[in-house]
Amino acid sequence: MKSSSKLNLAISEDWVVVILGLAIIFLALLGVVVPKPSFSWEDVNTLTTSVLSPSNLSAIGGQFLLVFVTAIVGALLLGKPIKPLWVVFPMVFAVTIFALVLAGNSTVRDYNLEAVIFSLGIGLLISNFFKLPEWFKATLSTELYVKIGLVLLGTTVIFGDILKAGALGLIQALVVVLSVWYFAFWLCKKLKIDKEMSLMLSSAVSICGVSAAIATSGAIEGDSKKLSYVVSLVLITAIPMMIFMPYLASWMGLSQEVTGAWLGGSIDTTGAVVASGSLVGERALEISTIVKFSQNVLLGIAAFAISIYWTYSNSKSAAHAEKPTLKIIWERFPKFVIGFIFASILFSFLISPEQVANVKGGLKSIQGLWFALAFTSIGLETNFKDLFVHNNKKPLYAFLIAQTFNIFVTLAIALLLFR
Repeated sequence: MKSSSKLNLAISEDWVVVILGLAIIFLALLGVVVPKPSFSWEDVNTLTTSVLSPSNLSAIGGQFLLVFVTAIVGALLLGKPIKPLWVVFPMVFAVTIFALVLAGNSTVRDYNLEAVIFSLGIGLLISNFFKLPEWFKATLSTELYVKIGLVLLGTTVIFGDILKAGALGLIQALVVVLSVWYFAFWLCKKLKIDKEMSLMLSSAVSICGVSAAIATSGAIEGDSKKLSYVVSLVLITAIPMMIFMPYLASWMGLSQEVTGAWLGGSIDTTGAVVASGSLVGERALEISTIVKFSQNVLLGIAAFAISIYWTYSNSKSAAHAEKPTLKIIWERFPKFVIGFIFASILFSFLISPEQVANVKGGLKSIQGLWFALAFTSIGLETNFKDLFVHNNKKPLYAFLIAQTFNIFVTLAIALLLFR
């Protein structure tokens, strides 16, 4: 027992996350193939021949082996019991794979319903209709899975690609993120929404939706129920925006460049941006993707700034007010941000584009799996009544008003820069 507590003191969860995330990245760079299964299917026939084919099932098995071993190593480093993990993790993985298969259906993809909403929904159904034992819930490592996914997310933020693509996208992203984030946070304050929810909501609306909400929650060690609610709002509002904004742009006679900049800056999920830009044309798709990627670049900077703000403000307002020294800020600073930024710099400047191309598909697939595992876990430890209660109406109003503000501000900036 003593050695376990010493290990906990030596390695905090945040450092364990950085170690595990970077270990996966370096294994891939050293030639260990990260499996990349396909979950795309149209009907029962393609489901059988594609998703359930022996080669694809083998890839899914390879991913299970990778994430399971990672979860076991994480538990060992944190001094957590391993025995219940042998029961809980395979069950969480099975539910998550079922969610990924559902999300891979062509009809579902047309509506841009992301896998995390299915993994969350299925987890919620299980936890609300079946009483899960406390030891089962205690074994769920939501924070660990989310933060490993966030470190891996850094490999997709390639600064060089965005800088080559054009300065206008970066300028728009910076102006939109700063103005919309500040407006959303000010609005939440006016509506007396708690600071934790305000930060997650503001980041989700202004930066890049689900990833920004997850990163902000990690930076402030946020409540997983609030994170689930914000993610649900992002994914639900993205669907009508994705469908109707291209038609609004056509009705207003906007050029493809302006339309792409408008879509990329205001729709919160990358998948919905791509789908919406595709409805308009190739040039609109290109510009919308550049703008969205430019916003994604700001994610690490935003998480860094938010974590320092959170540490500083909490230290000042604590009952026994601790002076927010650099030491205290460093102790409370979420170390996964360091892993995220390191991975982004590594893939942007230190390794060749050929090597990036070789490993990015597998790493992106495993990153999406970690996020899906995290949301399955959130669902399994949450009740519906915790997600949708009377008090949550104010965040809903704040989100819708901030999103409307985002749409108009982004349109004005797109017209100014891209017309």
